[in-house]
Amino acid sequence: MREIVHLQIGQCGNQIGSKFWEVISEEHGINATGIYEGDSNIQLERVNVYFNEAHGGKYVPRALLVDLEPGTMDSVRGSRIGALFRPDNFIHVLPHRGQILQCSNKARKEKQLSCLPKSKQG
Repeated sequence: MREIVHLQIGQCGNQIGSKFWEVISEEHGINATGIYEGDSNIQLERVNVYFNEAHGGKYVPRALLVDLEPGTMDSVRGSRIGALFRPDNFIHVLPHRGQILQCSNKARKEKQLSCLPKSKQG
């Protein structure tokens, strides 16, 4: 089985990523709230490459949305597909000394990175 973690970084990454999720959701018959409404079992064959299946048959994108400013992520949250994402999919990083970035909440960062295989976390 192949699983892809989709990283959307910055304004451009989040805007392109949002369009990606609109298209991939439509291809797999998943509505804007993550519920399968397709008409063919073929649509569900490889859905687990991009989505995790949550409680109640809801499909959640395997994605992390990252930005320095909350505005872009607020735009995604308020969009037609905003309900697809879990709240912890959104990472707002704060500029730190020397322009080195850090996640604003260490426990939250560890939880978000836990979806990656340990060998890939570095």
